[in-house]
Formats: sequence, C-alpha cells, structure tokens
Amino acid sequence: MTDYEVLEIGGLDDWRTHHGGFRPESSRNGRRVVDHELTMQYIGLTANALEPGEEAGYWHRHARVEELYVFLAGDGQMGLDDEVVDVHAGTLVRVGQGVWRTWRCAPDGSEQLRWLCIRAGGTELPEFPDDSERAVDRPMPW
Repeated sequence: MTDYEVLEIGGLDDWRTHHGGFRPESSRNGRRVVDHELTMQYIGLTANALEPGEEAGYWHRHARVEELYVFLAGDGQMGLDDEVVDVHAGTLVRVGQGVWRTWRCAPDGSEQLRWLCIRAGGTELPEFPDDSERAVDRPMPW
C-alpha cells in the first residue's frame, strides 16, 4: 500500500463556505484545518478566507511551532509583535517562535483575503534534503 492521501478543498472561491477551527469555540467560516483531515506527521496546514473588514479578533504566538503564511488573494495586514505588515497575493510571511501575530482583511478591500498557513516544529531542516532518492531510469507515468 502506498502512503498518500488526496483531499479536495475546492477552489479559492469555495474556501469561505467551510466552517472549522482547532476548537469549537474558535471555529469560524473560512477556516479549514487540513491536518485534521489528512494524516500529517510533521507539518500542519490551514486554508483561510476572511471577508473585507473581517479580522482574527485575537493575537497568538507559539513556543515550539514556526509558521509560514502564503497569501494567495486579496489585501490585508498582519500584526507582528509591534509592527504591521501589508499582505497581498504573492506575499510570504515566516513567523518564528515567540512572535505575537494577528491578521485582517483590508476594510476597503474588494475581495476576500485568502491564505495558507503552514505550521512545523521539531528539528531544523537540513540545507539540502538528505533523505531523497532519484530514479532517473523510471519512466514517467503520463
């Protein structure tokens, strides 16, 4: 048996219809905790969508987890400790341990702010992956 799973989360325009979160009291429309639906060992992933003017409504930080925010659509802002950073499609924000963070969709925006948040913890990644193996003679499947 091969160790992989496939999950369809829909196109960006469908993300807002999903209601989810880490806990029932913090769940909301536009949040999908993908690592609760797929068997993931070392990384976590959420797919998110906020309406114009909508904000997280809270700050949070992690002691052991590093996060990477990948913004795919819309305009917004992230609060990072005492700074505010503008974000839009194509913006990547890495947030290390101990940094307070929050976010919002621009109040005057014309579309939803949509992003992926990738979470990871544990040991540092090597500069070059040292566990890969290439099969240059294996034929392509298409």
